[in-house]
Amino acid sequence: MNDTMTFGLGPQARILTDLVAGVRDEQRADATPCENCAVRNLLGHLSGLVVAFRDAGRKDLGVTTGTSPDAAVPDIGPDWRQRLPEALAGLAEAWRDPAAWTGMTRAGGVDPPGAVAAAVLADELVVHGWDLARATGQEYAPTRPRWGRRTASSSTPPRTPTASTASSAPSSRCRTTPPCSTGRWDRADGTRAGSRRPPGTGSGPGPGNVLSGPCP
Repeated sequence: MNDTMTFGLGPQARILTDLVAGVRDEQRADATPCENCAVRNLLGHLSGLVVAFRDAGRKDLGVTTGTSPDAAVPDIGPDWRQRLPEALAGLAEAWRDPAAWTGMTRAGGVDPPGAVAAAVLADELVVHGWDLARATGQEYAPTRPRWGRRTASSSTPPRTPTASTASSAPSSRCRTTPPCSTGRWDRADGTRAGSRRPPGTGSGPGPGNVLSGPCP
């Protein structure tokens, strides 16, 4: 069989874990860069997203991967300080498995290829890390995913989703305007919108959108 390149999600998952640990209880009702989304809702969205993509990587498809992010306003449970870090660790572990990158999977109620799901996931982790850091006054230095070892799949790296594939990738309920400092986004319907984005995120799929130009 041929090979394809993968990239590691562990470093960004660890950064998010540290950000979650830095959230103070009194900050849970504070506003975030996501419209109509308090810190507690952003944490709830992250929790559902992380669990869904963890199970998508494991190909453990069911309720967690089949629920649309628009099904309900996300919120956090009483044990979020324990469960979210555990889910982030499980997410990183799941996507270290070469099998996660091959074939099809399911997340957010749609069925993208494994490599496309990984690209969407990488962008979600970076963007929502920025959201959480901005909302809670924490320092933030996201990591850019680096191509790693080859796995049994195809001869080319998984391509970044375009407008034609963005509609088959999970979208984020918590965001109406992707945070981008430069560049433009192509929405799934082919239209474009300027946006703000944290530096260092590079190009790639956004929550329901695809970035057409790189960010510094």
